[in-house]
Amino acid sequence: MGILKEKFIDGYDYKDIDIFILSNSNGMVAKITNFGGIVISLIVPDRNGKYEDVVLGYDRLEDYFENRFYFGGIIGRHANRIENSKLEIKDIEYNLKNNEGRHHLHGGDKGFHKVIWDAETVIINNRECLQLTYLSRDGEENYPGNLKTTVTYSLGDDNSLRIDYFAVSDKDTVINLTNHSYFNLSWHGAGDITNHQLKIYSDKFTPINEEGIPTGEILEVTGTQLDFTSMKPVGTGLLSDDIHIKKGNGFDHNWVLKVSGTHPEKAAELYDPESGRFMEVYTTKPGIQFFSGNNLSSDKEAKDKIRYSKWGGLCLETQYFPNSLKHKHFPSPIFSAGKEYRHTTIYRFMTR
Repeated sequence: MGILKEKFIDGYDYKDIDIFILSNSNGMVAKITNFGGIVISLIVPDRNGKYEDVVLGYDRLEDYFENRFYFGGIIGRHANRIENSKLEIKDIEYNLKNNEGRHHLHGGDKGFHKVIWDAETVIINNRECLQLTYLSRDGEENYPGNLKTTVTYSLGDDNSLRIDYFAVSDKDTVINLTNHSYFNLSWHGAGDITNHQLKIYSDKFTPINEEGIPTGEILEVTGTQLDFTSMKPVGTGLLSDDIHIKKGNGFDHNWVLKVSGTHPEKAAELYDPESGRFMEVYTTKPGIQFFSGNNLSSDKEAKDKIRYSKWGGLCLETQYFPNSLKHKHFPSPIFSAGKEYRHTTIYRFMTR
């Protein structure tokens, strides 16, 4: 049990970057760096008791400086897509960075996954936690307001990784935070995840156009390959001719969850028949983005000298809906000055 610290690199951008090693009494280990709050390793047992790393990432810190796949990072100020890179709050328009065609993605060129967070170990509810804090100043990536953000990581003895988010701004602003870990429950270098089985606790999704932008519609999953109301292999949909899959070049869609927002509720389950690893996802937010790693490529060596390929891992990102700033009937990620943003995500691991 407890949290250990190892030096990753000294004095980068006038701050030290460290790796924090969290462990529980069962032997589960999470390695997290204060650069981007990145989960660089998550080691959990399979059905035979073999411990392996189930998240994708790099060995070298320098590779995270670009991190074009957003491996493991805290995403903010606004996770996912903002159409035409325009943010409007109380009739004031803010022009954000176009970093995905003409649209804004995952907080811009230097989102929260590329900043150095202050780190400390704290005790919360008798659990030792890694607490990261960052002050995003007014105008950073052209977002309004000085936004103070705290993200807390902890491991439970039920083999859960819990992530608690808190943020508050001194101006009206937008806040939509998530974690962008890619999971492969066989182990991070095992190949594609087409045999993984997924269940999403939702019967509705937000369809997208050819640029991956939600159109504003909310549709039933019935009759589509986005129907994960019962557990089924991911590959069934990936290899289909479903129009929604074609538009996303795979799965890259938001599902509408039935959560109260007051406490973490189950959003998804993921199972790997080969290893027997089973993961539950809990959240307090109204949406979950399932991304099947459609653009992964072997541009450079990753951990253990692995070169990842298409569908090598998948993301289950809990958040507000993408493009919710345009569609007023979507839950709003706009927070007035002084209003507190809170969000909890739990990834819990077991075997079958």
